[in-house]
Amino acid sequence: MSAADIIRIILMVVFVIVCVILTVIVLMQESKQSGLSGAISGAADTYWGKNKGRSIEGKLEMFTKILGAALIILALILNLNF
Repeated sequence: MSAADIIRIILMVVFVIVCVILTVIVLMQESKQSGLSGAISGAADTYWGKNKGRSIEGKLEMFTKILGAALIILALILNLNF
C-alpha cells in the first residue's frame, strides 16, 4: 500500500464525514418559506430577523457554506488520478 493510497483513504473518510455533517446541518435549518402567517405577522421585522448573523440560524448557514465548499474541494481532489 503506497502513500497515495493511504492519503486517498483518509480523504474519502473525511469526505463521508463532511457529507453526513452537511446533511445534518441542512436538516437542522428552518424553512425559508414563512407562508401566509409569516407575511401577516411581519416575521421579517422581528429581533431574530434583524440579528440573524449572531443567531444559531446564522451560524448554521455559515457552517453550511463552509462545509459545502469543503465538499466540492474534496470531491475535486478525490477525482484527481494521483
